[in-house]
Amino acid sequence: MKLIPEVLAARDEIQAIRRTIHAHPELRYEEVRTAELVAQRLEQWGIEVHRGLGKTGVVGVLKRGTSQRAVGLRADMDALPIHELNTFEHRSQNNGRMHACGHDGHTAMLLGAAQYLASRGEFDGTIVFIFQPAEEGGAGARAMIEDGLFSKFPVDAVFGIHNWPGLPQGTFGVKEGPIMASSNEFRIDIKGVGAHAAMPHNGRDPVFAAVQVASALQSIITRNKKPIETAVLSVTQIHAGDAVNVIPDDAWLAGTVRTFTMATLDMVEDKMRKIAEATAAAFDCSVNVAFHRNYPPTVNSAEEAKFAAEVMREIVGAENVNTAVEPTMGAEDFSFMLLEKPGCYAFLGNGDGAHREIGHGDGPCMLHNASYDFNDELLPIGSTYWVRLAQRFLVPTQA
Repeated sequence: MKLIPEVLAARDEIQAIRRTIHAHPELRYEEVRTAELVAQRLEQWGIEVHRGLGKTGVVGVLKRGTSQRAVGLRADMDALPIHELNTFEHRSQNNGRMHACGHDGHTAMLLGAAQYLASRGEFDGTIVFIFQPAEEGGAGARAMIEDGLFSKFPVDAVFGIHNWPGLPQGTFGVKEGPIMASSNEFRIDIKGVGAHAAMPHNGRDPVFAAVQVASALQSIITRNKKPIETAVLSVTQIHAGDAVNVIPDDAWLAGTVRTFTMATLDMVEDKMRKIAEATAAAFDCSVNVAFHRNYPPTVNSAEEAKFAAEVMREIVGAENVNTAVEPTMGAEDFSFMLLEKPGCYAFLGNGDGAHREIGHGDGPCMLHNASYDFNDELLPIGSTYWVRLAQRFLVPTQA
């Protein structure tokens, strides 16, 4: 493994930053303390700082040389509304809030890279350090873009990374094309006519209609979607009624849809509306379908994915870079950035969980878990990756 010696030497400092952030988690669009910590460190290292993009986002700009080339490096800062079970010293001091997804580590890794690049990194062009709020359901990437992220700080490509439990510690996973799915929510309200359960013919049963709709929706996955395409449609809630002997007036069901392409998503939403409307009508009920698109799929551009993989191989060796990593049906709002710019999102193995506090079970601690903790062994690896990626993207021209 070829890590930058100066980055390794600064590990204790960057680890302390990571653990400070972990101990003071802030939810989406509330990352005031974290953003100020980031901004102060960047300023301390002589990096131009811009606050307030996407409400609590921070952008650092580091220019060197004469090239007009620019690259964006992104880390997320927000925590989750989870009560932490860990008891180590850097556990959350904010009850009900926790860094259970490793955004504390992502922020620290990018700060480690910024510290090195500001003091001694050689490159020709501009590095835009993007510290983003509200990845967890708040679409902070979109908010920063709407605030002028790429118009004020234009880049030729943008890159992101996420720690990934279960992948061996210090290995990378990346692929061209879709690496994470779109995230979408739906709710279907069915209105019927209530009646006594002993005399159902006097009413129009919305519960029966809801059950038929829930069952029929799965036909989209098995009969409308091409078998080689990927989509998941999950009905996760059905609600109706208050008494065992009364057919209610209303019922509703809700759930999620995840796809790797917008075309598949368009098809699923269209078929859902048709099935719900036709099925409800068959039982003389009325229906309203609300379909909300949260995050689009995260789709890596081919050239940037290949470029990122080359940098990874230089650091950890080809045997530790999986360029056909299995994509996940989880979602990520870095997808909004990839709709604006070419780029690549990748995974960095968080290990098998051996770094965690004893007492929370065997195996990897998955993301969004109350006993999760970022693996600090990744800090110099991630920082080295960011440095080498920026330097290779902005190679100084030879005189």
